[in-house]
Formats: sequence, structure tokens, C-alpha cells
Amino acid sequence: MHVQSYLFFEGRCEEALDFYRARLGAEVTMLMRFKDGPKMEPGEGMCGNPGMPAPPENNVMHAEFKVGDSTLMASDGMAQEPATFRGFSLSLSVADEAEAKRKFEALGEGGQVQMPLAPTFFSPAFGMVQDRFGVSWMVIVPGPAPQ
Repeated sequence: MHVQSYLFFEGRCEEALDFYRARLGAEVTMLMRFKDGPKMEPGEGMCGNPGMPAPPENNVMHAEFKVGDSTLMASDGMAQEPATFRGFSLSLSVADEAEAKRKFEALGEGGQVQMPLAPTFFSPAFGMVQDRFGVSWMVIVPGPAPQ
């Protein structure tokens, strides 16, 4: 069994992928646009469901990208409402405090710091930041804080 996160960016998926490439060194391993899928008959709707309108053909239907050893999946979704990422955070474990600072600041560009990066009782560097797309990240250096 394997659980992966699937992020729906509601029309901003390609922008998010570019952001994660530049800020985290993410590698996009697969990208399929709606136009690459089977052609839909007029009125058919997405996935054969007439209740689901077809999104713009250049939007991302499905993407997979790697951040370090982890694979995430992403899509533009139906791109009918702003993306909302609530009730979870992605945790980014890094090797040292210098890398934590770089990644934290990079993810925070255009976003919002939720908890500044600082030593804690459980880590030499831990912080929480919401990126410009609304995805919450916890950046952590594993291990206890220095005494």
C-alpha cells in the first residue's frame, strides 16, 4: 500500500510546478494536459460525466513531480474556484539549518510565514510557511536542538 498527496491548483498547476522546480529543485516526471486525453463528444463532459464540464484543453489534467525522494501528484482540477489547501501540511526534511533557511525563504516568496524558522526542543530548525499557492509547508531539520 502507498499513500501520496495529490494537489489541485485550480488553474495554476503549471505555475506551481515551475515554482517548485525553481525553489525546491523539483523534477516533473510526468505531465498530461486535458487535450492529451481522449476526445470528448459535445455535451459529454469530463470522464464521460455530463455534469462535469470539460476544463480548458491546455490545463494540466495530471502531473507527477519529485521533491527529493518523495513523489507528489498535481492537477489544475476543474479550475472553477480558487484552490484551497486546508487541514494538512507538507513536511520538508532537510540536512541542516542553512538548507532549512534557504528552502523556508524560497517557499515563503509571495506566501505567508505561519511560524518563523527557529530552534525548538525537537529540532535545530523548524518553521511553518504557506506558499503563494496556499499550500502549507513545515520545514524541519530532524533531530534534537543543540544544548
